[in-house]
Amino acid sequence: MPLKWHQNCNFADMISYDRYEKDDEKEDFFDSDAPEEPQKPKEPLPDPEDPAYWEREESPWEHLKPRRVKSVWWWLGGAFVVVALLLAIWLRYFSPYVEEAVQYGYVEHIEKRGTVFKTFEGVLIPYKELMDTTRLYQRDFMFTAADGKIGAQLRRMQDSGTPVKVEYKMYHATVPWRGASRVIVTAVDTADASRILPPEFAPRRQ
Repeated sequence: MPLKWHQNCNFADMISYDRYEKDDEKEDFFDSDAPEEPQKPKEPLPDPEDPAYWEREESPWEHLKPRRVKSVWWWLGGAFVVVALLLAIWLRYFSPYVEEAVQYGYVEHIEKRGTVFKTFEGVLIPYKELMDTTRLYQRDFMFTAADGKIGAQLRRMQDSGTPVKVEYKMYHATVPWRGASRVIVTAVDTADASRILPPEFAPRRQ
């Protein structure tokens, strides 16, 4: 049988077979029991403020070290600052902290005011300030009408001396296109003085 195999095989096959036998007889590097050489611990880098930091020899592979972790933290920190700033601006200028509030009184003064942005600015004398005899008059109710329709309606009530009921919302700060006041009147209606005043101050019906 071996003779037949040698007769059927060419010379190149016989050389390859002998080479594989020699490779099997070699000692495998991963199977050896030789102890591994201990690795030298890396020397810590000096602080950038230390002059030795700049005198050291830079490795030719220094520029290949990954710097993604630091850049990711910079991006996250920047995004957090931007979001916090936008939230603070929105809460201060565009989110009302008082809504659906009501005030009763007489419209003392209203006018259209502004250089670039024209808005209706007015003053309301509250009923509670007029009828409170135990304290001095404190202050008027200053407001900005939400739109021209509400401003025109308030002007008609000022001319007729009609008591009014206004609904408003209040912001922390003003913006030019919204008006000069933090109080924005969103709705207006007539008021019955006999229902909102104490009985001793209510007007008598004849």
